[in-house]
Amino acid sequence: MSSGSRDVSLVGVCDGELDPGRHRPSCVTNKVGGLPDWLPGVSRQCPRCGRCGAPLALVSQVYCPLDASPFHRNLHVFACPGAECSGGPQGWRVLRSQGLETQVGAAPPHRPAPAQEAPLSATDWCDTADDWGVEEEEEEEEDEGWAGGGGVKKDQVEEEAAAAEAPSLSGRLQDLSLGASHQDVVPVFRSFFISVVDESDLCGGEDDDCDLAHAQELLREYERREGVAVGEMEGGGGGEEKYEKSRARHGDNVFSRFMKTISPCPQQVLRYCRGGRPLVISEPPADLARAVPACGSCGGPRTFELQLMPALVSLLQRTRKDGGAEAELDFGTLLVYTCVNSCWTTGSGAAVDEFCFAQADPDQQLFK
Repeated sequence: MSSGSRDVSLVGVCDGELDPGRHRPSCVTNKVGGLPDWLPGVSRQCPRCGRCGAPLALVSQVYCPLDASPFHRNLHVFACPGAECSGGPQGWRVLRSQGLETQVGAAPPHRPAPAQEAPLSATDWCDTADDWGVEEEEEEEEDEGWAGGGGVKKDQVEEEAAAAEAPSLSGRLQDLSLGASHQDVVPVFRSFFISVVDESDLCGGEDDDCDLAHAQELLREYERREGVAVGEMEGGGGGEEKYEKSRARHGDNVFSRFMKTISPCPQQVLRYCRGGRPLVISEPPADLARAVPACGSCGGPRTFELQLMPALVSLLQRTRKDGGAEAELDFGTLLVYTCVNSCWTTGSGAAVDEFCFAQADPDQQLFK
């Protein structure tokens, strides 16, 4: 995949549940929920809700090194479990952290071996990420990062990373709470591995009748529910024109386009396309591009990188271990914008804040 193919998205889906008692924490693991796994040298943080002041829960951890970069790179997305907070900007926070390969102990997985592989683009960082492995023994667990294209072995990365992040679950909770009271425990969502596929692979070929029939069945169900004809999956242009001219019963063509796009994989929880265009669920503000602030560290522009999807909502349930009641976030999609330069001060121990924009789901019951 060439670096210029900016509109090809990588789709993340939840895989097996991540049991913290059996799986060692790793900064190269892509996951939903749980506790954040920080890169060595990056200070642990407990971000708080800007609206209610409560500790935020980790929603997703994404390992996303960039092409031709010497840095390992993580994005941690946090949110307030309160329904009244997650719908607004103050209830979310995205932190970017980086670390040189010498700090982690191995080269980023996406980087090719000398004279063996061609360089990979930023959108190739997820290759073979679904190969996070099957546990053969309790002390050996393979959970590859999204950037597996370079072929680095997980144990090379984890030897130092795990040593730096080896505290027990209770100890890590205590560190994260940063002096919070017993009643102010950091909320923790159930954790799942994230596997990834190229969105173009979801469409299938002409002979892939099973997948095509399933996608059309989803579309027909949506048409019956909303009273809108979105056209056939075959043929491309004709169906698209028919779709563009139709109007959903609720009058939201943007939402109809959103549904059509995700129909081949409605269970997707994350979309990644750095430098591409987000898939909005409702009409965004006309000045959204101008509303994305410059990077607070270097002053440079930000670009779209990833978004969280509605299917994630039902998976974000509070674990019983943290003493909290079952809770779900309330959002449609969360758009994440990051520094174009991915600026980082070598030796810095503080994660960098990035920008996110939450959109409410106009028809959340479709994903229940």
